[in-house]
Amino acid sequence: MQQKESLFANLKLCSVCHTPLPIEYGEETCPVCKENQLFSKVKEYIRSKDVTEYQVADHFNIPQRLVKKWITEGRIEYKEEEERIVSLHCQKCGEKIAFGTLCQKCYREQFQAKSGYAPLKEGERERMRFLED
Repeated sequence: MQQKESLFANLKLCSVCHTPLPIEYGEETCPVCKENQLFSKVKEYIRSKDVTEYQVADHFNIPQRLVKKWITEGRIEYKEEEERIVSLHCQKCGEKIAFGTLCQKCYREQFQAKSGYAPLKEGERERMRFLED
């Protein structure tokens, strides 16, 4: 038991997720929780104002690449096509998109066609199965 206590002697815990952090770490929350808290504030700001990615980055004093990362991840999207500063395009077909990496058509083709339920063939018992690639 003493060995376990000495293992955690040089650590503190994130106040949100309780992830172990080095004792020298200057913040109370881990980097992941800190980014999630920031994202929540950004999301509320975007909902309350009609802003561009540049304005969001400037208002919160964060790198624009972080805002672009959230757009690419599909966490943020542009409201109107003409407001887009950075043109995002589907990685598969090249169509303009508002967020993420695939347009809706390519996303459906890639993810819904590869998994799901196959229709029962005549005489088959009911059981769960997935489509093959």
